Amino acid sequence: MFTEVTNEEGYPIPPTNEDFQKNLNFRVTLRRFLRWSEEQAAEVGLTPAQHQLLVAIKGHPGPRPPAVREIADYLLLQSHSAVGLVDRAEAAGVVRRTPDPDDARVVRVELTDKGDKLVTDLTTAHLAKLHELATALNDRVNSDRQD
Repeated sequence: MFTEVTNEEGYPIPPTNEDFQKNLNFRVTLRRFLRWSEEQAAEVGLTPAQHQLLVAIKGHPGPRPPAVREIADYLLLQSHSAVGLVDRAEAAGVVRRTPDPDDARVVRVELTDKGDKLVTDLTTAHLAKLHELATALNDRVNSDRQD
């Protein structure tokens, strides 16, 4: 279930106090980022789940918007939960459903102009914040190596 770090003889190496401290620092930093991200979404009137939905749609590869089933896969949701999320996002005016031109059973979900602007603005801010975090974590790792 877990991957263990082993020595040359194959015996597990238990984590040190420093390993726990680094793990704590990383997890706190990650949680702060997630909280910041939730606050950014709320400031523009989105729930964190709606923000994730917009990212999933905008980041979907291929020439067509994602199907609800694909959105569920991206967001690790059951299909009925993804349908409810799309319903709420559609009511908020950030997405719209479109029929698949080749398969009438498939519903695709695309961004509205409002949704596209929101996700673009949020992603711009998130990329800047991630760059800050990566620099801070990298500095931390490099300072630990020099100690």
